[in-house]
Amino acid sequence: MKIKAILAALLMAAPVAQAEEIDIVVPENVSEAQGLEAWARMYEVVSHPRCANCHVGESDRPMWSGPTYGKARPHGMNIRAGESRIGVETLLCSTCHVGTASDEPHTPPGVDGDWRLAPPEAAWFGKGSAEICAQLRNPETNGGRTFEEIASHLGHDVVLHWAWKPGGGREPAPYSVQEHANDVLLWGAANMPCPEE
Repeated sequence: MKIKAILAALLMAAPVAQAEEIDIVVPENVSEAQGLEAWARMYEVVSHPRCANCHVGESDRPMWSGPTYGKARPHGMNIRAGESRIGVETLLCSTCHVGTASDEPHTPPGVDGDWRLAPPEAAWFGKGSAEICAQLRNPETNGGRTFEEIASHLGHDVVLHWAWKPGGGREPAPYSVQEHANDVLLWGAANMPCPEE
């Protein structure tokens, strides 16, 4: 009976996240203070459960946290993403996180892309502002990207776009993907300043 209900929900599914094009325009004459203000807004986004829950470092267990979950805890059903970060060793993330998803609360969200954990070096969950900032400006922990490439990456990764349109009654990440990209560019143009510990 439960399986029939789940299948019915999947069949009635509607797309949740779509790719959204963003503009990449590097601002000029940005002060360090403006860069730190941009970072403060960026930190609101990267530490938000919609983003941080999949930035779990060496752990292969995504987290469930945020207003609808109460206490933070590892993803239910002992879900493991394995070394592949997409669950290929056990159960693919895409088994439940399909390309479309119901907008009903507590159903698996989906995107038209590969649902996955962030790489281990992008460990953000539970970390503070200064530490994540240092990771994002370090090419060894940011995927070897310049700040322009970080902003551009936001424009074509539909899994990231889901954070702003999560559906299912979930709280979206603050601001918008364009505003977040603008802050990345502001922060970068100010030489990527980070707050002190």
